[in-house]
Amino acid sequence: MRHSLVAIILLFFSVSCISNKRITYLQNLPENDPIELDEFIPFAEVDYRYVLQPFDIVDVDFASSNEELTKAFEFQGSRSMRGGGGMIGGGGDIFYFTGYSIDQDGYILLPKLGKVQIAGLTEEEARVKVQEAISSYFKEEVFVKLRIGGIRFTALGEFSNSGTLLIMKNRATIFDALALAGESSILAKKDKLFIVRQYDGGSKIHQINLNDRALLASEFYFIQPNDILYLEPMRIRQFGNAENFSASLGLIISVTTSLLLIFALISGNL
Repeated sequence: MRHSLVAIILLFFSVSCISNKRITYLQNLPENDPIELDEFIPFAEVDYRYVLQPFDIVDVDFASSNEELTKAFEFQGSRSMRGGGGMIGGGGDIFYFTGYSIDQDGYILLPKLGKVQIAGLTEEEARVKVQEAISSYFKEEVFVKLRIGGIRFTALGEFSNSGTLLIMKNRATIFDALALAGESSILAKKDKLFIVRQYDGGSKIHQINLNDRALLASEFYFIQPNDILYLEPMRIRQFGNAENFSASLGLIISVTTSLLLIFALISGNL
């Protein structure tokens, strides 16, 4: 009887415990060359840069020594809305009210200039194209600034703050995204983070391993606008009816304590 109870307890712990190797970020995995502390890790050379797509919203701002000329290119009140905090935060596009939406054919409609096709171009390429369009229209120099509203991404699955989120930076790492979405649950499969990435004309699904230190040299270390991040739950997530690990741990401790008490009572009667 005693040996059977010990076996039950050991089996219970074996199926209930989670190895640190499954939940620790940035480990040196056995199949990779080790990356030591303080070792320089160069960024991956990535050919792909985010290109503007239909339904993106861009902010186009103009500057010139001639204020009247500058006003001719702006929708009425758009500049005051930028300066007065009339933008939307959260996961929405901050330029929704003041920017220019790219239509499904890839064009934006600018005052005086009419339609300019910018889908399929990077931010800088689109800025140069708008700059050239203005330069051919006016002799006086007009400076153009064109940008998207930060990096908007969607977090789904085992995050504490899932949803569509916005990082107000030109470049952000996967860990910036994880921090904003709430550090991934201890019950998430950190070796299987799926990234749905938008490309010109379609999407691809990529899988990365947050446990792997080599991620720092990966092409997916930096997120892109409109990325979708999905973290699957571990199978232990289905154990019991607890909604989080703390409740599950409490259940484990309670059952284990009961088993130990029964074992003590049986041992005392033998």
